[in-house]
This record gives sequence, C-alpha cells and structure tokens, in this order.
Amino acid sequence: MSKNKTQSRQRRGSHQPTLAQVAEVAGVSSITASRVLNDPERVNASTRQRVLEAMEHLGYVPNLIAGSLASARSRFIAVIVPSLANTVFIEVIKGLQATFEAAGYQILLGNTDYDIEREQQLVRTFLGWSCSALVTAGLKHTPACRRLLKECDRPVMEVMELGDAMDLNVGLDHQEAGRCMARHLLGRGYRQPVYVGARLSDDYRAGMRYAGHREVLQASGIEPLLIELDQLGSLEEGARGLEQVQAHYPGADAIHFANDDLASGALLHAQRLGLRVPGDIAIAGFNGLPLGQYVMPRLTTIQSPREAMGRLAAEQVLRRLDHQPVTQPQQDVGFTLMLGQST
Repeated sequence: MSKNKTQSRQRRGSHQPTLAQVAEVAGVSSITASRVLNDPERVNASTRQRVLEAMEHLGYVPNLIAGSLASARSRFIAVIVPSLANTVFIEVIKGLQATFEAAGYQILLGNTDYDIEREQQLVRTFLGWSCSALVTAGLKHTPACRRLLKECDRPVMEVMELGDAMDLNVGLDHQEAGRCMARHLLGRGYRQPVYVGARLSDDYRAGMRYAGHREVLQASGIEPLLIELDQLGSLEEGARGLEQVQAHYPGADAIHFANDDLASGALLHAQRLGLRVPGDIAIAGFNGLPLGQYVMPRLTTIQSPREAMGRLAAEQVLRRLDHQPVTQPQQDVGFTLMLGQST
C-alpha cells in the first residue's frame, strides 16, 4: 500500500457525512433525521425508511458517545468474527487480545454467524461508539460495509486471508493451501480425491481452498469432485461427509476435507464402519487443530498460525495508533503441511 493511500486514510475523518447531509438527501429536517436515531417511534415508517436509506447511501455513522465525550476516542478495539464457537477464530482472538491488552486496549467482540449483513450492522455500531480501530475476519463485505470501512478515520485490519485490503491485512493464501494439499494427495498416488466442504458461499475461505485443489487436479487431467454439506464443520457432519462420498463416489480413494473438524469426524466414523485409513480411503484436513493430532491415525492437515496471526495483526494496528510507519501493510503468515498417517 502506498504512503499516499495511508495518509489519505488518516485524513478521512473530516470528510465523513453529517446528519444535516442525511436530512438533505432524505428531504426531511435535521430534527426529523435525529429522531430516527434517538426516538424512531415518533417518525412514520415511510419517512424513517427514507432517512435510513440516506444514511446507508452516504455511509453515515452516528456518534453514540454523547456530550463532552463525543470528540474522544475510546480505548477499545472492535473485533468482528464469523463464529465464537470455532476454535480457529478463538485462537486468533487470543493473539489479538493478549497484544492489545498489553498496550492498554480492550477488545469488544462481534459475532456475525457468517452473515455479512450482520457484519455491516456491527461495523456501524462499533464506529458509532468511537472504537479506536476495527479488526474483521476476512475481506468479503457488503458494498455498504466497504464504504463504512473505507471512509472511517481509524485503522482497519482484515485478517485470515490475503487480497485487496482497504488498509491493513494479515493472513494466508488459501488457494495455495488448497493447491498444496492437492499436490500432496496426487504425489501419494491418489487419483480420485473428493473435496468435502460445507456452505462454501458462507465459508468462502474453504471455497478458495477448493479452487486451488480444483486447479491442481485439472492441470493433471483429473476431474475435480465436490461434496457440499449443509452444516458447517462438526464431527457429525464429517461422518455424514464420509457417507456421502461413499454413496456418490464409490471409487474415491481420498477425501480432502475443508477443515479438521470434518476430517476428524470422518476418521472416527471410518473406524465404526471398519474402513482402513488410508488403506481403503485417505483423509486430509485443514487448520492443524489438536484434535486431529490425537485421533488414530494421526491426521494429515495444513496448519495455519492462528494465534501468531492475531498477535501480528494487533502489532500492526498498534503501530498505526502510535503514528508509527507500517512498512508492510499486507503480511503473509504462511502455512505448514503437517504429515500424519491418514494419507
């Protein structure tokens, strides 16, 4: 990211839309626009809708800190993740929290449940409470959310994957991780691997890994095979994934699961079914979770440095908050292929 782009972000606060501008676009008085925020029941539904649409169109963020505190920046940093039940995000949060707290900041968590519309609402709320910075898990946002993040006058860190970030970015190349595992499976002699994920439109990073997997197979003249489950990663869904592979692709010799939860569930279910892993079918995962290293046989997977990612992301945000130069706004934390006995 260029120096000019960084300086532009730091100056944006003066260009943020005002409530008066919202009122003008909506064709109402400033008092009516204010009532939509503070006493919406006093405004009729059609007028309220016009004001809300004007706010979204302009990217208006109400300042929720009243009175003398309105110009103050809080000492909390908003962290928005798609799940608080997923170990992957918990470990990223751990790295963020430890680093921010050591510098005197607290984190405020938001959970989107993989709903980017909900992320947009959370971003607007946290900006309204004058958070010092925002950390979001991923680069995929609604257009309105992107406008909010681009126009805000504070650091925005996007973690988990690499790509065209708005400000700061720490993550890994998920397509390359998918290629890496596919190359490993082909190198071990498997010629009919199936990729198994769940809700790839929501868990789009798993979709990126499938894209890398598919690319390697197609380059080798092998037809890519895909099973997409209804529920996100769990042991039960992993067992169901194994059954679906057997039902739809009885000639499959390997399964590349989107995550270790699914892969571990399939490994355990294979034992119940009397299947030999990898003799009858090979199984691989992603994330490098501890569970996969304690099942038998030990899971072949790709380890992502989640807690380290959180620490590095926090360090970059703190440098920006301390007005120190950030020489590498985008950083690749990489990944490690962990060879177990399941392939």
